[in-house]
Amino acid sequence: MSLLEVRNVSRRFGTLAAVDGVSLAVYAGELLAVIGPNGAGKTTLFNLISGFLRPSSGSIVFDGRDITNLSVAERVRMGMARTFQITEIFPELTVRENLQIAVEITAGVRLHPWLAPSTGERLRARTNELIKLGGLISLADRIAGELSHGDQRATEIMMALALKPRLLLLDEPTAGMGDEETYHVTRLVNRVRRSAKLAIILIEHDMRVVFHLADRIVVLAEGKVLAEGSAHDIAGNEQVQTAYLGEAA
Repeated sequence: MSLLEVRNVSRRFGTLAAVDGVSLAVYAGELLAVIGPNGAGKTTLFNLISGFLRPSSGSIVFDGRDITNLSVAERVRMGMARTFQITEIFPELTVRENLQIAVEITAGVRLHPWLAPSTGERLRARTNELIKLGGLISLADRIAGELSHGDQRATEIMMALALKPRLLLLDEPTAGMGDEETYHVTRLVNRVRRSAKLAIILIEHDMRVVFHLADRIVVLAEGKVLAEGSAHDIAGNEQVQTAYLGEAA
């Protein structure tokens, strides 16, 4: 059974169909990449899945429950988390403080003035676990806004993971990065996936990242699904080469 089903979903802005009759499924433990040229509807699709937008038609089902009309917060509580094209962190705080906030929110104790010693220790242990998993040990007490783009992105991904999602949506995690930072973030995504055993949907323009990480790839063009298949299938698809890969070259 699929963890997420997008069923014939459309989203219109006036006469423009940004997403037009898209259907897809994501399974537990799977990494699905969504690719396509600029304006294909990728981020709009993410906004529909995560609850920032409502579909004009169609439905979205998560873990067997129709979530089409649920809020962002309700979807997070069900086990869905997301990162954005523009990195969303608290730049004036340290990496540790950023992760601690996410851990406390997840535990429901963020604004509590007093915590039992055992609770505080448990939250600190979870924060340290995320710091280690994110490869951020040497940076834990650095101000996040002073870090490289790649390290800020790693911090954001670990903040999302602090929410204990079953489905993680990553919106262009390597955007604006050089080869070395791209390599490290790609390794982090692989590490997170193995450690947390969660499903991931990835929007990404760098085909090296897509072909390295994805179990399946969905190609969008003009708001519609153009093709779906393995990396091998997509790389050899002439329609995809014309619509996307050829353009990128």
